[in-house]
Amino acid sequence: MRNDNDSWDIKTSVGATALFVAAARGLAARHPQALAVDQFAEVFCRAAGDEWAALFGADAEQTKNHPLRAPGFGPLFQDFQAARTRYFDDYLCSAADAGVRQVVIVAAGLDSRAYRLAWPDGTVVYELDRSQVLDFKRDVLADAGVQATAERHEVAVDLRDDWASALRENGFDPSVPTAWLVEGLVIYLTPDAQNQLFETLNALSAPGSWLGVEEMATIDSGVYAAMTTPSTDPDSYDQGRGAQWAGLIYNEGKTQAVQWFLPHGWSGAATGLVDYLTSLGRAVPAGKGPVGHFDPSLMSLATVRK
Repeated sequence: MRNDNDSWDIKTSVGATALFVAAARGLAARHPQALAVDQFAEVFCRAAGDEWAALFGADAEQTKNHPLRAPGFGPLFQDFQAARTRYFDDYLCSAADAGVRQVVIVAAGLDSRAYRLAWPDGTVVYELDRSQVLDFKRDVLADAGVQATAERHEVAVDLRDDWASALRENGFDPSVPTAWLVEGLVIYLTPDAQNQLFETLNALSAPGSWLGVEEMATIDSGVYAAMTTPSTDPDSYDQGRGAQWAGLIYNEGKTQAVQWFLPHGWSGAATGLVDYLTSLGRAVPAGKGPVGHFDPSLMSLATVRK
């Protein structure tokens, strides 16, 4: 379970979720009708080695019991990752089209948008995360000969510390509009920590700023208890990962982003993941996947503007 002072690198705890979702993005990119293509997701997984590289190897039998191969979970989770990638790609491109040239990716993980989106001249992208995660990403892409498509600034900081000061010290200008991206983060925050994050984002945002947020509704307490209990079936695809992931979540009632920001002078709306997948032509199977009890109906993607 989480605690206020826990720590991680790219292969442990919250950091390992970055590899899991990168693997899902990479596998989704191989779909003949891919919703989004992150060409660097597979590069990260191959560099990480072990099971992550094996998922992209020629011997599918080697990873047949990996959760991302699970029939009731893998395809759905891959579609989810591809859909949210497409949503936030479009969000950032729309902000850039509106003239925003300052972008901040909070808890950047293995986000590769500073390298793969066609940013307008003069765009500056700030990436906030722990140094171990940023070091891994930079070194892997440098070894692959990949260069950023915007002016990229790494801000190595634990988000539980004074990240706003660290951001300003690295050149961030709060007097100009910013496009913020908060993807795959708030489920790992307490309600108080989320509210503090929103307070800081609001305070640092000049008029004309944008914010994109992925969030999840509170999980039923009985379902959550089952999620945090590892399967005893030795043949289960779960391999204990569902329980490990669930233990990283702070499953407490939180104010949804749109509800928080609208009274603070922002406007916008959220889109349910199921509705968004349906709009993209992806059918969502009834019920929940067997791994981690993943329920897409709990997920939503939000965009607000100041």
